[in-house]
Amino acid sequence: MVDTVSPALARRIALAAQGFGRAAPASSDRAAGTRAVGGVLDRLGLLQIDSVNVFERSHYLPAFSRLGHYDRGALDRLTYGRRGRAVEYWAHQAAFIPRELWPLFEFRRAEYRAKGEDWGGWVADERGLAGWLRSELAEKGPLRASEIEHDANERRGPWWGWSDVKRTLEMMFRTGEVVCVDRQRFERVYALPEQALPVELIDTAPAEVDAVRELVAIAASSLGIATEADLADYWRMKRAPVRRAIDDLEAAGVLVPVEVPGWRTGARQTPAWLHRDARRPRRIETVALLSPFDPVVWFRPRTERLFDFHYRIEIYTPEPQRVFGYYSLPLLVDDRIVGRVDLKSDRQARVLRVQSAWAEPGAPADTAERLVPVLARAAAWQGLDGVEVAGRGDLSPAISAELRRVA
Repeated sequence: MVDTVSPALARRIALAAQGFGRAAPASSDRAAGTRAVGGVLDRLGLLQIDSVNVFERSHYLPAFSRLGHYDRGALDRLTYGRRGRAVEYWAHQAAFIPRELWPLFEFRRAEYRAKGEDWGGWVADERGLAGWLRSELAEKGPLRASEIEHDANERRGPWWGWSDVKRTLEMMFRTGEVVCVDRQRFERVYALPEQALPVELIDTAPAEVDAVRELVAIAASSLGIATEADLADYWRMKRAPVRRAIDDLEAAGVLVPVEVPGWRTGARQTPAWLHRDARRPRRIETVALLSPFDPVVWFRPRTERLFDFHYRIEIYTPEPQRVFGYYSLPLLVDDRIVGRVDLKSDRQARVLRVQSAWAEPGAPADTAERLVPVLARAAAWQGLDGVEVAGRGDLSPAISAELRRVA
């Protein structure tokens, strides 16, 4: 008989698996160390990268949400450089993953190699350029695209004004012919794999069925409780091989089938699985602002299923049509998402600006009281002197009042 997990317990299981509810966030004067930051990467399995920097770049935010104040340099040392513990790859989207996971994505690199000639219709014509780029990197070591480009290399086509050099390097990045060893001003620094990775990682290529099974197991551990769609989305994998991996992992006892009342696909109960090592906490105590690209919320169907929270990022929405703000962060209080806060780090004025703040229906009466210390920690973490509220949104007045009270 399949065990039944209540929706509330499913939320707590999911949040515990993601590292919430274990310890209070660090205070603003005591930064979490490298070991704790590395633990976040290991628990999640990846940190999604995004270029938006209005508050802070997305890959820095999951550690702050779980640990509070920490040294961003500690994460840089883990994710960048030839001796870093992570490597960048197209895992969910562009993301940092622990280096030991690199061989598991050989099947994806093979897929890119197989369809490379169709990637924009230009790769077949640029094989000579790819060979030249490999020679340049072999001779000179890691380089940015801008260090290789020259006046004759015209920027054209639909790829965000990318040059042929940049487009070729990006395809080589997907196929594994080059890796990203660093970022300078957020621009990738490309290197040959042998310049950045241990040889045992380069030469190891598990069969696709084995790689998918291991990736599904990692996703299940990171999610705690999940549907097939959740597990497939974690690494952006096709459903059919994920379904086979679930069958194998269930037979091995790694995944335990469960039912969650209310988790439905149309008129049918949606099958779900619990990782055998998942914690079942009686309560979750936390207050956290989540990146739009945090695994807790990045798969919107799961977010709605777990939290009854409809969320869309509005950075691509014209300003007059935005409802909640340019970079609105979901607000997690205990085991519920109770609001959203649009933040901007105004580094010139040295203040953290709350551009807008909104409460979800049924948000606790003490939401602002619990949020203000998190805002203060966020400002200190960003090296800012204080918090200012613009006033837009139904939660903003309560935040302003609480800031005055604690001033």
